[in-house]
Amino acid sequence: MIKISVRKKLHLAHGSSMLSVDAELPAQAFTALYGPSGAGKTTLLKIIAGLLQPEEGIIEVNGETWLNTHRKINMPIQKRSIGFVFQDFALFPNMTVRENLLYALPNRKQTDVIESLLTKVHLKNLANRKPDTLSSGQKQRVALIRALMRKPQLLLLDEPLSALDDAMRQHLQQELTSFYQEYGMNVLIVSHHLPEIIKLSNQVLQLEGGQLIKAGTPDMLFNLEQNPDQLQLIGEVLSVDEQQVKLWVEHSMISIPLSDNTALWKAGDKVTIACHTRDLRFKKLS
Repeated sequence: MIKISVRKKLHLAHGSSMLSVDAELPAQAFTALYGPSGAGKTTLLKIIAGLLQPEEGIIEVNGETWLNTHRKINMPIQKRSIGFVFQDFALFPNMTVRENLLYALPNRKQTDVIESLLTKVHLKNLANRKPDTLSSGQKQRVALIRALMRKPQLLLLDEPLSALDDAMRQHLQQELTSFYQEYGMNVLIVSHHLPEIIKLSNQVLQLEGGQLIKAGTPDMLFNLEQNPDQLQLIGEVLSVDEQQVKLWVEHSMISIPLSDNTALWKAGDKVTIACHTRDLRFKKLS
């Protein structure tokens, strides 16, 4: 379990506000931090990593205290079991892919770990290339497996897929899910992409103006039943099982029972939703 209770002043272009978050996350949760720019999402990641110091706070990960300002405990960054994937990749430009990974390896002799991870993300043939010769998707995969070198208890991801096209985004979503399931770790991801949040996460913390305004599962926060005033006709398929297809429609998630062949649907498909006029409901908006 992860316990987070922090207060930190945020300095923004339009003024200042206070980041105030109190949350408890279950063990091995894949948690999304969601909210507008300036809400404090990246600041919260940096506090957890030890890159920023809050005015006051407590951070506990799997029973271990990383931060307690009241008891003057502040575990050094290098002792916190974390992997951090930054939005700009943060790869060493003067090092090859293999050298970037070797630098993050606790035991420099365990190079078989590097070869195994390079193979998993299909980058073995690029191991001797430098970052400036790689595509954005390739750089992001290098940054991801570098963060996994130490098999961290907690993986922090700051909008890791925001610069990628749809095809590469979906590919890396699958790789993230695979690593999450294999390593059994806690994950915190900052994302503005709601279909991505619903596909990947099982917990969501919604921040606004530095405040935690909602917390729960994606179903709880984004289901259409919780947002009955919103109706759009263009959506994206999130997942398909034998009974239903889940769709993301602008700001809400809806589920549609299936009676035909589920093979016609796959995650990532763009869809148009149509219904009989007799099934439409109208509600006056204030």
